[in-house]
Amino acid sequence: MTAEEILRDIQAGRFAPVYFLHGEEPYFMDQIADAVEAKALPESERGFNQTILYGKEVDHLNLLDHLRRYPMMSERQVVILREAQEMKSLPELASYVENPMPSTIFVASYKHKKIDARTKFGKSLGGKNIVFFESKKLYDNQIPDWISSACKARKQSIEPAAAALMAEYLGTDLAKITNELNKLALNLPSGTAITIANIQDNIGISKDYNVFELQKALATRDRTKVARIQQHFESNLKKNPLIVTISSLYTYFSKVFMLQALKGQPDSEVLKALELRSDWFLKEYKIAAANFNAGQCVQVIRHLKDYDLRLKGIKNDGTAEEELMKELFWKILS
Repeated sequence: MTAEEILRDIQAGRFAPVYFLHGEEPYFMDQIADAVEAKALPESERGFNQTILYGKEVDHLNLLDHLRRYPMMSERQVVILREAQEMKSLPELASYVENPMPSTIFVASYKHKKIDARTKFGKSLGGKNIVFFESKKLYDNQIPDWISSACKARKQSIEPAAAALMAEYLGTDLAKITNELNKLALNLPSGTAITIANIQDNIGISKDYNVFELQKALATRDRTKVARIQQHFESNLKKNPLIVTISSLYTYFSKVFMLQALKGQPDSEVLKALELRSDWFLKEYKIAAANFNAGQCVQVIRHLKDYDLRLKGIKNDGTAEEELMKELFWKILS
């Protein structure tokens, strides 16, 4: 089941006896655990029939005492185990998972890694009535679509360019992105389509000095603008680390290189091949492709790989990050 399907069941009052949530993305696990906490019991019953425990503070025997307890004046009780990955005796719960108490809803969040499904405990989680959910990290290129879907669920809309800028600036931290969307919802009139200007005004992204503006300046070989952005990045390295800039530029120039091989193809096919969401982005890539031929793109990608290694201390003679950034930008333009 997907997170959305699990949440729909919970909202409809269809509960499983065990929810085992594991994986690298905490956001979806928190969503599911919070939904059970909010929906499984009326607020008046939670004091007696809802227990929240932490993996580092309990062992399996203590946890089993809670799981096997009968609810007080209610049809069910809820036991939530947070940070389950910290509980050393967790595998000892296999027999309970195979035969859970029908009056207990047990939610375990095993964060930042996967459980080994080949173990006895892992196999026990494959039972018919068990929700065994792996919460996977989204890839960078999935984040703009996720942002658009999150806005749609809130009955908001967001321009593709604004979603892309938000993804580029905030990365793959879904909880952080959600917090910023909440901020936008509070600051913008209902029904407002979120624009790049809204993102810049409310999230603190510089209008003139961000990685998108850098890409545009490099694409048009605007040396003056590149120099201004480089100086801004240099004075704000914590917000503009070179490792993130290199990653963004690598993705960008890889697509410019791919575009060279797609010349003559219909725009619809090019958009699909480059995984672009609108003609707005394609127009910029075409400008870059006019200024960087295939051979030049290959050379840029080599520079990016070289400076990524140097930044990580490989074949670096002690050159500071600021100097590496300056060198890299001018090599791209050379």
